[in-house]
Amino acid sequence: MNVYTTDKIRNVVLLGHGGCGKTALAEAIAYLAGVTKRMGSTDSGNTLSDYDKEEIKRKVSIKTSVIPIEWEGFKVNILDAPGSFDFIGEMEEAISAADAAIIVVSGKNGIEAGTRRVWEMCEKKKLPRMIFVSNMDDDKASFRQIVVDLQELYGKRIAPFHLPLRENEEFVGYVNVIQQKAKRWNDKGTVDKSDVPDYSQENLSICREALLEAVAETSEEFLDRYFGGDTFSEDEIRQALRVGVEDGSMVPVLMGSNTLARGMYTLMADIIKYFPSPDRCKCAGINTTNNEVFEADYDFAKPKSAYIFKTIADPYIGKYSLIKVTSGVLKPDDVLFNYHRDADERLGKLYVIRANKTEEVSELHAGDIGALAKLAVSQTTDTLSTRKNPVTFIRAAISKPYTYLRYKAVKKGDEDKISQALSKMIMEDPTLKTENDSANGQTLIYGISAQQLDVVQSILAEKYKVEIELVKPRIAFKETITKKADTEYKYKKQSGGHGQYGHVKMTFEPSGDLETPYEFTQTVVGGAVPKNYFPAVEKGVAECVKAGPLAGYPVIGVKANLYDGSYHTVDSSELAFKVATEQAFKKGFMEAGPILLEPIATLTVTVADQYTGAVLGDFNKHRARVNGMTPLADGYQEISCDIPYLELYEYDKRLNSMTSGSGIFSYEFARYEQAPQEVAKEQIAEAEKAKEEK
Repeated sequence: MNVYTTDKIRNVVLLGHGGCGKTALAEAIAYLAGVTKRMGSTDSGNTLSDYDKEEIKRKVSIKTSVIPIEWEGFKVNILDAPGSFDFIGEMEEAISAADAAIIVVSGKNGIEAGTRRVWEMCEKKKLPRMIFVSNMDDDKASFRQIVVDLQELYGKRIAPFHLPLRENEEFVGYVNVIQQKAKRWNDKGTVDKSDVPDYSQENLSICREALLEAVAETSEEFLDRYFGGDTFSEDEIRQALRVGVEDGSMVPVLMGSNTLARGMYTLMADIIKYFPSPDRCKCAGINTTNNEVFEADYDFAKPKSAYIFKTIADPYIGKYSLIKVTSGVLKPDDVLFNYHRDADERLGKLYVIRANKTEEVSELHAGDIGALAKLAVSQTTDTLSTRKNPVTFIRAAISKPYTYLRYKAVKKGDEDKISQALSKMIMEDPTLKTENDSANGQTLIYGISAQQLDVVQSILAEKYKVEIELVKPRIAFKETITKKADTEYKYKKQSGGHGQYGHVKMTFEPSGDLETPYEFTQTVVGGAVPKNYFPAVEKGVAECVKAGPLAGYPVIGVKANLYDGSYHTVDSSELAFKVATEQAFKKGFMEAGPILLEPIATLTVTVADQYTGAVLGDFNKHRARVNGMTPLADGYQEISCDIPYLELYEYDKRLNSMTSGSGIFSYEFARYEQAPQEVAKEQIAEAEKAKEEK
């Protein structure tokens, strides 16, 4: 592949609701650019983007693919991001490397929940964007309705560039709203210009008016002229578009057919014409030697720096760090410094990645996207720079995972292999994490959704040849007591020679501190129990609080006091007093009004107004207490409630079902509360059953 200077580069992310046609659009562009000899399809499993076996099997994008396209002297780096928010981390990584976005909308399905969510993601990043309406060859596609819906949502920023021409139920061409000319596709794949047909005049007027309103909003002068009845020339419109698209005040709407590869030439021309090259974008980090701002701004003349926005750690193709060059020009065998890891990295060869294929390049200019192989310590969101100018850029915000399941190796002995494989997958996808919950004897895996964890399970089996079982996690209940109990236990054992003797009298009562498992005191007088056995007694208490006698959960908030007992000068030992204490604890605990405490989370849910009723109804079914509702912009509500962790199981599925996939949730631990009697009974019964099965 040729080397491209910064002004000849465009970095564009494809976003949209799942199934809207992003991958098909990338496939059509790649075909027209000569990258492929024929267009693949998701159904056939032979597209450039969805090359992974899981993607082919599920017929959805799971990972972001980079597809560099050489087009009329320019390089357009297309980042095809998944549409499913189960894989939102991949979207966030792609957006962090993009300078602009194409939001794809299905002409048949219209504005969907995912459309609105990706729009909001672009708003946060302040990304210039266009909307591409796909599937315009479908009889049910309605470009006009989509434009109207977009205007209702986003106002006068929406600027339709085209509208479709249909004749005899076929998609034959389009009307250029700026030029007010019709263009029909011919057998050569190019277009023939003609007058706008009568049947399109009404829609042209609607789209033209929307376009001119958007142009008028770009300056006070244009606004005055617009309201004064003045008209704008084509050059004035295009100049306003260049400024408006770049600063986000105008969002063009284009359309085409992915399957027929129609509309892509105009889309690519407009990407090059209206989207900014990296050198027109801002990019600033911190120089770590003096804490001053380093304005990289994708300037090729400044010291070298790069940001790692994604990692590929595949058992077949190896490890690649996908980078965006933020300043300077990278060359093979450059040595760059990773401030985060305090280590130098020798770059070796430079690559560009097209889906799952690599191609070596001689250099990468500021603003370009490339790949580095086998970096020793660097990870996703790290910065590479020179030691003389050590820089760090703000790490991209990656969504925190809240859905978790317990996982176990199907085959004993696979634990180490599973751990190593998961480490590689977590390196690739920061929305995954694992946790060893030793208190409850389980290992947990966290992700964005159960769907994502199901994919992880499949990848482990397919790529890494290890199998895990995903099961419902054991909720972190705790056990405590509500009153005081006085008990004693004498451990006496004789078996020839020295025997075992330990005798304790103890009280157990609530300590009032639910942050600490236990508090141990002794008030022994007269040497009834020698001081050298006090540590053994405390060890017995410490051992017991790990798994309480009620249901095997950790114990908190207990005060244990040793006040009396007896010993044998020959047979007493630390072990004997430890065993006696353990038996006394179990007996005393069960006499002291034992209860189960369940963890309570503060759950925050963000949903569109239309779904608040369903969400509140679900809260009522799952023992949640609503704390409040806060209206947000664009018709959204933020609802806060306190809910038991037990009721959060599969909440991602419930919320998706209630909100058509548009709801967002997060939670954090709040406190422990006494579990209701029916919940406690169920947990105790499960513990008894588990004992019997052992």
